Amino acid sequence: MQYLKLENVSKSYGEKVLFSDISFSISKGDKIALVAQNGTGKTTLLRVIAGEEGIEGENSSILFSKDLRISYLKQDPYFNPEDNVLDAILRSDSPALNAVKKYEHALIHEDNEAMKEAMSRIEDLKAWDIESRVKEVLGKLKIHNLDQKVNTLSGGQVKRLALAQIMIDEPDFLILDEPTNHLDLEMIEWLEKFLQRSQLTLFMVTHDRYFLERICNEIIELDQGNLYYYDGNYSAYLEKKSIRKQNEAINLEKTKKLFRKELDWIRRQPKARTTKAKSRVQKFDVIKEKAHKKVQDEVLEFIIQSQRLGSKICELHNVGMAFDEIKLIEDFTYKFKKNERVGIVGPNGAGKSTFLKIITQALKPTSGRVVIGETVVFGHYTQMGLNLQKDKRVIDVIRDIAEYIPLEKGFKLTAESLLEKFLFPRSQHRVYVSQLSGGERRRLHLLTVLMKNPNFLILDEPTNDLDILTLNILEDYLKSFKGVLVIVTHDRYFMDKLVDHLFILTGNGKVKDYNGTYTEFRSEYSWTNLKSQTQGQSQSQIETNQIEETKPEKKSASYSEKMEFQKLEKEIEKLESRKKEINEKFLDTSLDVYTISSLSIELGEIQTRLSECEDRWLELADIVMN
Repeated sequence: MQYLKLENVSKSYGEKVLFSDISFSISKGDKIALVAQNGTGKTTLLRVIAGEEGIEGENSSILFSKDLRISYLKQDPYFNPEDNVLDAILRSDSPALNAVKKYEHALIHEDNEAMKEAMSRIEDLKAWDIESRVKEVLGKLKIHNLDQKVNTLSGGQVKRLALAQIMIDEPDFLILDEPTNHLDLEMIEWLEKFLQRSQLTLFMVTHDRYFLERICNEIIELDQGNLYYYDGNYSAYLEKKSIRKQNEAINLEKTKKLFRKELDWIRRQPKARTTKAKSRVQKFDVIKEKAHKKVQDEVLEFIIQSQRLGSKICELHNVGMAFDEIKLIEDFTYKFKKNERVGIVGPNGAGKSTFLKIITQALKPTSGRVVIGETVVFGHYTQMGLNLQKDKRVIDVIRDIAEYIPLEKGFKLTAESLLEKFLFPRSQHRVYVSQLSGGERRRLHLLTVLMKNPNFLILDEPTNDLDILTLNILEDYLKSFKGVLVIVTHDRYFMDKLVDHLFILTGNGKVKDYNGTYTEFRSEYSWTNLKSQTQGQSQSQIETNQIEETKPEKKSASYSEKMEFQKLEKEIEKLESRKKEINEKFLDTSLDVYTISSLSIELGEIQTRLSECEDRWLELADIVMN
């Protein structure tokens, strides 16, 4: 069943054309990702599909399946800051939620007439279980205080609130714009498993390559104004794109040879040309255009000459950090070594950004001390980004820091060349900062950090708002970086490629020192078990455990767990099918009150059992799918 069809859709802002005459369709059950470079219109296309932006073109159209229920998760969701959590959820466009809201309002104001009207509407929509479902979903997403004001929520909590609203609305078709931004690793893994099992149809933009690998069955790439379609997940996309690029390179070389041949012919021709010759000249112009097309090179090949690091780099001695009674770090000791690559992971609020500020001495610990070597030059990329002057041109932002960056063997890389290597073409160098997209500004901020040529590089959530192409380039750059690298990121793929050592902040002041990649760590530990293991232990106890501890064997699913997992999948399918049947029966206006009441009770029981099955399914998925 086709849910959506776009035909010849175009969009531009002034002289900037984002996309032109693009066409594609989305069918029920599809899980499709859109991949493109920052600034090419990914978010705009999502807004167009969601109906928040108009379309251009005489023959353009967007057709939706009849009665299709759509939800749109924005990159930066907005709620009324004065609302509490429950009010924010009830402000949804969902008819069921609005009916419950009117009922609650009538109840508070003792308006019997309004209450009867609201009850009738709730009965029509069969929405009596909606309030319990709201609390249930919020609980799953770890939002427990329903009276908390929205303006006191963190970015991650706001994102989870928006996710909860979508899950409660139960749409047929879900549009996601960077769904993992601002979520911690534990919540990202939960969302990933939910979307894997969910029957939802998805169209999303994400830079999370594990999401693309494990959820998507198709990837659409917008590249230089053209759409390319790849069946399969991220691995399939990389393989098929590589073949496409190779074919393009071969065809380009053939075109260049033909161009040289035709150019030689053109030069030998007299000024007066026959009709046949003029036709060949016109074809020559087409060949010339194709021959001058560049195949984009996505590999960054240069080695930076980092500033020398002495024997003393950065030492943390019995460091502790607390705010009021909340302990973020307790009695932590560590000495950084040359060329070390450390990832810092933990739930939101565990103190990851605080830990980075302590390292750079931007924040003084409440106990202990930090010693920095004389040769250390910090480069600190922060979550909040740099306050770039919007009336400055891109090239001037970089030149204000340095005209060039030193490479090995005495070579230099100019500011212009570095901008080009990080996907700022020459045509964009004179553009004002105010004209850049959010992702482009973050990329420029990243360059301002790298241009200072640090030897101790700290990256706090560097992947937010960056496209996959930029991430690949950044990874290539960091592989050649010869210095200490410390990364905080929710991008598991990025971390696995660059980090071989982890500090795990569990949120109770404890820091676990783990040698290995993030994927290796998750194969051995669950977040719940890790918190319980470190709860109440001192730093010295943790360090002793690390020395004496032998790595536990990776837990494999037992036969009974595998059987239970399979049974749960079947039961969930049956429950969802029965739920659908009941909802369809409610459409029958001839139902008597007794039947309506009986079906409502059954629907509530099904919803409760469905929730239990889903929770247990997610628990078993950690074991069975690993």
